[in-house]
Amino acid sequence: MSHKETKTYTSPDGTTTTTTTTTYFSSSSGGNLPKNFQEFTSHFSEDPFSSDFFKKYIEDSGAIPSHGQINKVNYEKQQKPSDLPEDFNLYVKPTEQVDYQVSSCLGRKRALLIGINYFNTEYKLRGRCINDVSNIRNFIVENYEFKEADMKILTDDQMDPKLIPTRENIINAIKWLVHDPQMNDSYFFHYSGHGGQVKDEAGDEEDGFDETIMPVDFIPKGQIVDDELHALMVAPLPPGVRLTVIFDCCHSGTVLDLPYIYSTRGVLKESNILSLGGKSLISAGFSYIKGDKGSALNTIKDLKNAATEHQKLRRKNIETRGSPADVIMFSGCKDAQTSADAQEAGEATGAMSYALIKALKSNKHPTYQELLNSIRDILRSKYAQKPQLSASHEMDMNEIFTM
Repeated sequence: MSHKETKTYTSPDGTTTTTTTTTYFSSSSGGNLPKNFQEFTSHFSEDPFSSDFFKKYIEDSGAIPSHGQINKVNYEKQQKPSDLPEDFNLYVKPTEQVDYQVSSCLGRKRALLIGINYFNTEYKLRGRCINDVSNIRNFIVENYEFKEADMKILTDDQMDPKLIPTRENIINAIKWLVHDPQMNDSYFFHYSGHGGQVKDEAGDEEDGFDETIMPVDFIPKGQIVDDELHALMVAPLPPGVRLTVIFDCCHSGTVLDLPYIYSTRGVLKESNILSLGGKSLISAGFSYIKGDKGSALNTIKDLKNAATEHQKLRRKNIETRGSPADVIMFSGCKDAQTSADAQEAGEATGAMSYALIKALKSNKHPTYQELLNSIRDILRSKYAQKPQLSASHEMDMNEIFTM
């Protein structure tokens, strides 16, 4: 089941934008998925696509969004925003082998912190986003030698209009963050607010959707998609510059389009064929139930071919979305998940921001693998979300985290 709501807004310049918000209703519990294509097709020798099979392998696979998400917003008007760099275009960087260089993080330090509570709107969050900014600011000042004089803080409770997290102000602040990069600099970006998904127009997303963040004025001005974030924040950085990024928002797993995603075991992740092929599985299931086994098997063959295409896309993204810089991102959840609001020690906070600070206070010098596992462990008992670690280059997960 789903509910769609369409709204049309007219901006001051007369541009009309139509948005459609779809809320899906289904089970959100997890299931044990087969690990490969052969294991999946072996189930056809049983009595496949029974109600139990559908629940286990489709409804609970993550292919169908969980209840209550502001999930996919499609903008009918497609054009290049005027506030992006002149040479920016979706997916035009040529395929190349990227040689990267890590940063010692002993150079200049600069930070951009963004917290949006969406006051006086239907999208209002509890005070946690601005609390997150305050907590993160204090933490990096006390533990990582960042100085408030070298920070920009955008929150929607400020009086200065230049410090309100509008789309324009966020983009300008990102440009400030990464301007004049020099060897061994360390930059830090933290975002706490709403995240979303829109239809992928560039053909570079395995699941068919770009991830987004939502400025305080996202309804009239638009969301900021991952292609834009990558072009603004990652592409300008040269070798030997660190950018540490924290996204505490829904659908944030690949919101910076970094091509290397690491598991808690410290190895690169591979695509989940069942999550990617949920609709194909449903189609095959109904064909089988109707007695049309030929159509069901053809659909499964198509799914296998799609898996091959996804592997090609995966390789292309590694070659075109990598960077010679040293970019590391922790996100609050997977692309298909939501990030929770938390109440810890009597204070509203984002679950991811809270877990990051708690993990680093407990162990000030963890490896990247230890830090990812610690964050997951802190959240596991209360929240379904699974924070992700991604990078612009291959990395040794046994190296000590620094920034």
